[in-house]
Amino acid sequence: MTDLLAGEPTVATAGVSLFTQTLQDQAVRTTAVDWRPPQTAGHPGTAADVAADLARVMADPRRAAANATAVARMLAAGARLVDVRPAGEALGLEPGTFLHAGPPLEWERASGPMRGALQGAMVFEGLAPDPDAAGRLLAAGAGPVGSGRPIVLDPCHHRSTVGPMAGVVSPSMWVFELENPDTGGRAWCSLNEGLGKVLRYGAYGPEVIERLQWMSAVLGPLLQHAVRTVRDTSGPVDVKVIVAQMLQMGDEGHNRNRAGTLMLLRELLPAMIDAPGNATGAAAGLTQADVARAAAFVGGNDHFFLNLVMPACKLATDAARDVPGSTVVVTMARNGTDFGIQVSGTGDRWFTGPANTPEGLYLGDYGPADANPDIGDSAITETAGIGGFAMAAAPAIVRFVGGDVPFALATTQRMHEITCAENPAFGIPVLEFQGAATGIDVTRVVRTGILPQINTGMAGRVAGVGQVGAGLVTPPAEVFGQALRALAEGAPPLG
Repeated sequence: MTDLLAGEPTVATAGVSLFTQTLQDQAVRTTAVDWRPPQTAGHPGTAADVAADLARVMADPRRAAANATAVARMLAAGARLVDVRPAGEALGLEPGTFLHAGPPLEWERASGPMRGALQGAMVFEGLAPDPDAAGRLLAAGAGPVGSGRPIVLDPCHHRSTVGPMAGVVSPSMWVFELENPDTGGRAWCSLNEGLGKVLRYGAYGPEVIERLQWMSAVLGPLLQHAVRTVRDTSGPVDVKVIVAQMLQMGDEGHNRNRAGTLMLLRELLPAMIDAPGNATGAAAGLTQADVARAAAFVGGNDHFFLNLVMPACKLATDAARDVPGSTVVVTMARNGTDFGIQVSGTGDRWFTGPANTPEGLYLGDYGPADANPDIGDSAITETAGIGGFAMAAAPAIVRFVGGDVPFALATTQRMHEITCAENPAFGIPVLEFQGAATGIDVTRVVRTGILPQINTGMAGRVAGVGQVGAGLVTPPAEVFGQALRALAEGAPPLG
């Protein structure tokens, strides 16, 4: 203590950096403290109420053990590709039932790309002759005249499913089926169509419908044959292992999946080539030309593996659900209108706010006025600790989303401030194989003011346009304030 008093005084500063710089310019020793006031957005009370809720939640005697349990389950979850099936069979979807990305949504509040994807799916399912007629039926909430069937819209997450962008899944679409071998839990995701004018970005032109028809008639059955053959001869494809490898090969699992796609194709291609003459069921009668087109389609679509990364992450976050007292986020999802989160300790309750619009790079002549607010279930990758959280593993991705390499490095490191753990399976090479930041903690987000970083594609705000760019986005702060209030209401009183 004597030495401290005898030494040169040091000023600790917090808040506005100008104060620190002014002292440093006068040769005063300073220690800058990165402190931010707690977020109050979305919370029904004052700043003092937020502080009281934070104190109550953080003092909850269940919290530390609950978060440790939730994160341990998340880290332990495996993900194996066990099947490819039509969604009607795998998910029990009835004609006229459509899954969509994000929290619950009605047609009246649906954005342009969500409406476009639903209209295209109606045409694809034969429930409407054209997109305009589909739009009228969707607005009325009714199936074709005389069918007696209502149109049902349901979030993908309510069926253990995830869908990129609009995320629309209809009964005739084929889905990947993944299993967590530790729990037996399963998760599903549609097959990836590629980029540009595709259904998930809200496009519904004839080329979109023709591609979906080919995917259901050829690609899905061929992948089913390959996946089942590999599963039954050498064991299921281990998707989690591929994700770990791709993070060391320049992918981050959300907007860059090139290495993952090629590793998947390496696993399945021999069985795909074997299909003509040997396949049964839906794949019977496929030709070598079918195999060649399918292999070229998968190999030429760098995002194909995204639709396996997403259900793998869904399995991990679902394993962390329903732990009383846990403040760990288990879902982040967007429907083009709302951004929603779910938290382990609050069950299936959604906390929602208006989706932000990504900022980034645009295709062709498109600009900010053409972009729709954030959309898609693909933020499940960030929820599980990769994607935008692991941008340091994929410096090339910043050229696609509008950032730079220092930003990628800083973002990956900053995400550790709002998470409970590191994932040793997902090491970041440039950071000496530090594990990816995993287990977003509501209390840490509110205390620090740091929001989860998401990198994403951008859909055109007008139905039928398709993709207009790619960029960076964060959730609306208010969803974490709402979650904190709910957690405080469920926590034991202080004292």
